[in-house]
Amino acid sequence: MNIHLHKNARMTPAIRLELQAQAPSVSNRELAESNLNCHTVAKWRQRTGTEDASHRPHQLHATLSPAQEAVVVALRETLLLPLDDRLVVTREFIHPAVSRSGLDRCLRRHGVANLKALLPKEDGTQTPVKTFKAYEPGFVHVDVKYLPQMPDEDQRTYLFAAIDRATRWVYVEIRKDKSATSAGGFLKRLIKQAPFKITKLLTDNGKEFTDRFCATGERQPTGAHAFDRVCADHHIEHRLIKPRTPQTNGMVERFNGRIAEVLATTRFDSSEHLTDTIKRYTLLISIFRFFIQPMSSKLFVSKERNSR
Repeated sequence: MNIHLHKNARMTPAIRLELQAQAPSVSNRELAESNLNCHTVAKWRQRTGTEDASHRPHQLHATLSPAQEAVVVALRETLLLPLDDRLVVTREFIHPAVSRSGLDRCLRRHGVANLKALLPKEDGTQTPVKTFKAYEPGFVHVDVKYLPQMPDEDQRTYLFAAIDRATRWVYVEIRKDKSATSAGGFLKRLIKQAPFKITKLLTDNGKEFTDRFCATGERQPTGAHAFDRVCADHHIEHRLIKPRTPQTNGMVERFNGRIAEVLATTRFDSSEHLTDTIKRYTLLISIFRFFIQPMSSKLFVSKERNSR
């Protein structure tokens, strides 16, 4: 054992061993009469070894709680985001006061700081397995969601959301009502903002989206519905889900579910605060998709290999 003692150190391993060998009848004060501290003598007489204990504190004064650190580590292993992107997500949804250095120390403590070590290794012997059918960009799911009424509003508002099946590109708007006129206007702006040509739309059977459905089932379209007119003008195929089967439109339903979680865990002071939060969340979703999409097939192949 290599021990580096200070030149003015009063306590050596030999002295510690000698203190531990003293009879219990000898008091600590008698042993400390020369040049030792009484508390130091008592400490070493109670120990069984002569090595210094760890100077690490028993409880780390970290910003994140153990539960929050577990969430950070799980997201790190799942999303494989770089540190700066991980910091944005952590501040937005887990703890707003976490620092970059504190987050880095957390990842190092749990052994997930090296991003390259977390990436799955490719040996080139197997072809990637597709988890879902490959779609071309342009198949968009659309839905509308109720939003809570804010203190500065006299009525509740509605969130129109659209997500592309292939790229997971998301577009949202908050409207004061969910009429057919609002839905048609939302679709016009969606077409202008989309970075691809929309060829198909999937919605539920709500009156804001279609007049092809009634209580007894589907009926012939009138051609006068605002949403259907916009689809016809832009040569977009408008598909409807079967009644009482929201899982068919599950992609946008899952997005709305995440929005519901944000609404349930955040206190909003105004409608502006609510709008800004939803916009930031949508931006973060886009960042996630930018990094996750290229690696999704790799992660699936790695899990398949480990399970065999």
